[in-house]
Amino acid sequence: MNTNFTKELNSWIENEKNALALINAASELSLSKSVELVLFRRKINDQKVSEVLSHHEYGKNFANIPLTVGITREIAEIMCTLDLAPARIDIGRLAKEWVNEGKNYASMASFLEEKLAALIGTEKCILKPKDVVLYGFGRIGRLAARLLTEQIGKGDQLRLKAIVVRKNGKDDIDKRASLLRVDSVHGPLAGTVNIDHENERLIVNGNAIQMIYANHPSEIDYTKYGINDALIIDNMGIWKTREDLGQHLQAKGAKEVLLTAPASGDLLNIVYGVNENDLGDVSDNIYSAASCTTNAVAPVLKRLDDVYGILDGHLETVHAYTNDQNLIDNFHKKGRRGRSAPLNMVLTETGAAKAVFKIMPHLKGKLTANAVRVPTPNVSLAILSISLSQSTSVEEVNELFRKASLEGALVEQIDYSISPEHVSSDVVGSTAATVIDSTNTIVSDNGKRVVVYAWYDNEHGYTCQVIRMAKYIAKVRRLTYY
Repeated sequence: MNTNFTKELNSWIENEKNALALINAASELSLSKSVELVLFRRKINDQKVSEVLSHHEYGKNFANIPLTVGITREIAEIMCTLDLAPARIDIGRLAKEWVNEGKNYASMASFLEEKLAALIGTEKCILKPKDVVLYGFGRIGRLAARLLTEQIGKGDQLRLKAIVVRKNGKDDIDKRASLLRVDSVHGPLAGTVNIDHENERLIVNGNAIQMIYANHPSEIDYTKYGINDALIIDNMGIWKTREDLGQHLQAKGAKEVLLTAPASGDLLNIVYGVNENDLGDVSDNIYSAASCTTNAVAPVLKRLDDVYGILDGHLETVHAYTNDQNLIDNFHKKGRRGRSAPLNMVLTETGAAKAVFKIMPHLKGKLTANAVRVPTPNVSLAILSISLSQSTSVEEVNELFRKASLEGALVEQIDYSISPEHVSSDVVGSTAATVIDSTNTIVSDNGKRVVVYAWYDNEHGYTCQVIRMAKYIAKVRRLTYY
């Protein structure tokens, strides 16, 4: 039996040193070049050493490559010497390509120069920073504030300039700052939240954010606070029609509106990664990022439909309870939602199917949907039972989603789990719109009925989709290498 404790420990310490150097290189790229490194979607910058090593272990098992932190460190350090344009780069993909193709190059530097040729030269991606206002400061609003301040980098993409709320007492700003600092589900904010009481501002990791107290958008002059041509992210979910959301554009200094909820009427529902190209027809600067459930199921449906063709199906969402429900039994205008959310499973409706029809019109009439609210505060599960035009197998379906999570247009939207011990809390903090539970995929004997289980962080994962959408609208998307 091998009991060489010291050997294993020394190997781990060496990996820790490499991981620390990788994190330092990733920080330098972010702050100096506006280049973000990820490892199969997982963050590297501003992470713990142990987390980065865990990401490498995941990549090794998931991508089936001998991925080492020594390789990724060397790649990152060479990238610091290149004249890279603002970009988001998957160092996991580069490491995989180096392992498979490195023997064909004189050096790693020449390998990177060829692979990243389209990203070398700062003139290839010139960004104009966009002012952003959060209208409302609830669950999605606070997570959006975290993401926007966390991703600020050089400040050449989205700049959170203000938060609009109705004032609730003289200590309003103190209470909102406290809710931003710590969260019962997502933990403490990574960084600092200070209060400038005199100017009613929050200073979050160096981002000076004006608190604006107003009852209606028409009362606000954003230019008074140095805010111009702003993108207003409406996370209240109260106004859902084109006409109602258009009220935001009455405010001086506002230019676009993005709703973080499914839209009503003729307003487009957009799932970033699936149908953002439809925005070419939008002329009034009013957009909707659809719902968390729609963002979770649309990428799954798109892959199945593109490859096999969908005949019909049913979507069932097992959804965490939300602020719309009651903590204890009390009156509610909707059926069943008046019963205590932490104590009951509650059957209720979902608009996911209707929203999917707006995104993929050819599926109209082919899908049904329902929801069960359950006593967990976050992370939901979509169960998709779909009839296909072509037969398939469990292995083929899983490989379809595994590849989608590694490469292609949906790499930011689809994550993939291979763990037989996977549970809902494992998805808290996921940046993906949906996480495929591959160990539970079912295919009927005739190969034409498939059941896919897709987890999603209905708060954080969805908010990541909103921010992607915001960057797309604002035209501050960096170059990518996934």
